[in-house]
Amino acid sequence: MSLRILVVGAGIAGLAAARGLRVAGFRPEVVEALPATVVPGAGIYLPGNASRALRLLGLDVPLRPLGDLIFRQVFLDTRGRDLFEMDVAGLWAGVGESRALSRADLQQVLLTGVGGEVRFETEVRDVQIVDGAAKVEFGTGAVTEYDLVVGADGRRSLIRDKVGLGGPATPTGQIVYRSVVTGGPPLTDWTGMLGRRSSFVAMPMGGRRLYCHADETAPDSPNPEDPRARLRELFGSWGGPIPAILDKIEKVQVARTDEVILPSWSKGPVVLVGDAAHATAPTLAQGAAMSFEDGWVLGQELRSASGDIPAALRAYEDRRRPRCSEVRERTRERDRARDVPPSLRDPMLRRRGARIFSDHYRALVSQV
Repeated sequence: MSLRILVVGAGIAGLAAARGLRVAGFRPEVVEALPATVVPGAGIYLPGNASRALRLLGLDVPLRPLGDLIFRQVFLDTRGRDLFEMDVAGLWAGVGESRALSRADLQQVLLTGVGGEVRFETEVRDVQIVDGAAKVEFGTGAVTEYDLVVGADGRRSLIRDKVGLGGPATPTGQIVYRSVVTGGPPLTDWTGMLGRRSSFVAMPMGGRRLYCHADETAPDSPNPEDPRARLRELFGSWGGPIPAILDKIEKVQVARTDEVILPSWSKGPVVLVGDAAHATAPTLAQGAAMSFEDGWVLGQELRSASGDIPAALRAYEDRRRPRCSEVRERTRERDRARDVPPSLRDPMLRRRGARIFSDHYRALVSQV
């Protein structure tokens, strides 16, 4: 059956949904409000289940030359002393490789998988459900009717708002700092350092570059005017590789993280995917993986339902909601570890950290 499908948003979730639909035999349109010249910055870490989902989407081969493989995660205290290590390769054995790479490179791979043109600088102004179809008004004033609209427009989703699927995202109180460093210390492992209400992670992403991701819990503080200076203030006294990294950091991106929890992910012929449906803090690096899995499952359920769109959307949510809820709960659990005084937390992590932190991913080893 030929369905008129619109995917709103050409970030990771939108492009994954478009690819999943394409693999299932559909030809969705994809629109994005931003211009094509806006390239995502910083880097991204893809755990093994993200690689497996990309393999299902047929996008694993173009990814192989990109970035750097991660075989081990090393956790240190603020003085640079060992806490514990995680055998990442062993954890995801038989599932997929873990990889750190440029977000721009990942975006390019996803764009090549869409199989059609992405209409950039195309804003959606309104969505209305009329007689079982979705009428979409674009920024130009043009109105087009679709059998299915996929809202992949992020945590602050306009589609979610317009069709009444839930309120605004809930702030977690966390501020995240992202940077790509060239010429820093020669790290070969994903290396994370845990402080009190803060952490700093650095990992190799190929080309002598490090992807750095730091955060602090600061619900009542405004975004810093000088993020680079704030990083030095937060982490300047830390040991390990941090001083050498801070010395090389130039540009820093700042973002606040949110959670999105909804009673339902669809209404009539409109469905949400990715952060628009189930955003969490990025602590487990599962945002992209969940979006890849969403795209694959949505396409498969739509194909299996033989044109019964409401049934397909119910089946998609039934399959995806428990897994995304698991990610949210494990993310909260790990974030709570930051609030424990290091004098209590660090001895416990030295004894049991590898098992505790590995267990956060156990449920995700199984197939989607």
